[in-house]
Amino acid sequence: MGKQKTYDTALKQERAVLVGVITPGEKPEQTKEYLDELAFLVDTAGGVVEKTFTQKMLKPDRATFVGTGKLEEIQAYVKAEEIDMVVFDDELSPSQLRNIERELQVKILDRSNLILDIFAGRAQTAQAKTQVELAQLQYLLPRLTRLWTHLERQKGGIGMRGPGETQIESDRRMILEKISLLKERLKLIDRQNETQRKNRTQLIRVALVGYTNVGKSTIMNMLAKSEVFAENKLFATLDTTVRKVVIENLPFLLSDTVGFIRKLPHHLVECFKSTLDEVREADILIHVVDVSHPNFEDQIHTVNETLNDLGARDKDTIMIFNKIDAYVTPKADEYNEEEETAPLTLGDFKKSWMAHHNAPAIFISATKKENIEEFKQLLYDKVKAIHTSRYPYDKLLY
Repeated sequence: MGKQKTYDTALKQERAVLVGVITPGEKPEQTKEYLDELAFLVDTAGGVVEKTFTQKMLKPDRATFVGTGKLEEIQAYVKAEEIDMVVFDDELSPSQLRNIERELQVKILDRSNLILDIFAGRAQTAQAKTQVELAQLQYLLPRLTRLWTHLERQKGGIGMRGPGETQIESDRRMILEKISLLKERLKLIDRQNETQRKNRTQLIRVALVGYTNVGKSTIMNMLAKSEVFAENKLFATLDTTVRKVVIENLPFLLSDTVGFIRKLPHHLVECFKSTLDEVREADILIHVVDVSHPNFEDQIHTVNETLNDLGARDKDTIMIFNKIDAYVTPKADEYNEEEETAPLTLGDFKKSWMAHHNAPAIFISATKKENIEEFKQLLYDKVKAIHTSRYPYDKLLY
């Protein structure tokens, strides 16, 4: 008998290179942080980053995003190392995508496309799946022509142009029909959710908000004693989870929402606005910050901007600085001497935050259970104040 052949059926990790452009107003460390986040996105999607390419430019090239020399350098590396995909840190226009694909002959993704892919893999409920599909189709619509490159290979000839255009037109019509169908489906889901929310109006509502991967789901699990999926990946939570929480004798509703991120594709924000209704309708927001992240202040700014877009910026907010157990005081040489800013210890930062912001802030570690009682007490006081003013004759608290 011949020797039995064995085949490796494990899914091979796709190997990727990242590409970013440093524009004049951007510091190199800022670009590095964007690309680190992009690498984390690739990791979340199941890929592995082999190399990063950056180029200083006034603005990205209209035809190929990076200059021709840089594109040739990327092409040589991709070919030599047998790379599976090239990921760009900004959204590519349809023509850029076509030109780069033609040059590199591998799969080309941009930040939007990558985020959509992660969302598609994480969507669990009918609402999230519909929202993601809608965003994917809206992203695909202007980029349809790249799907019909097989028509370009047939070198012209009589009658060749018509069918290609007809095919694209019929595809466009199908996609537009699907988009309007999905929008109708979302309206229906929204109406159902609204009815559910109306049935919950008796209780005070608290929503967890924050950048992606700051520990919102861990805090949710701790307060609600429930098993909400939490892991060290971007967008681990996509669907809004609502749980009833009781602190002492006071019940309230706590919702965990999708994490925010910089450069989030516009059509994704639009599609997920209905999921974020929980944020808009909440009485109190718990803004969770990963204080161990080197650029957590930028992340706070991103979250505040998103809350502004949602019309929820002025809500009663508790700032929770999480992961204090992982906080590392920055090294002095990482700071610009001209600015004369000494690196802050956690204690210093705490004092300066309290001095500058007239809002309650608690420093905790959700995994190590540090300062949790202080956090619960503050939350209890906030919920109780709203509850007693809204339902003054409620016997629940007496």
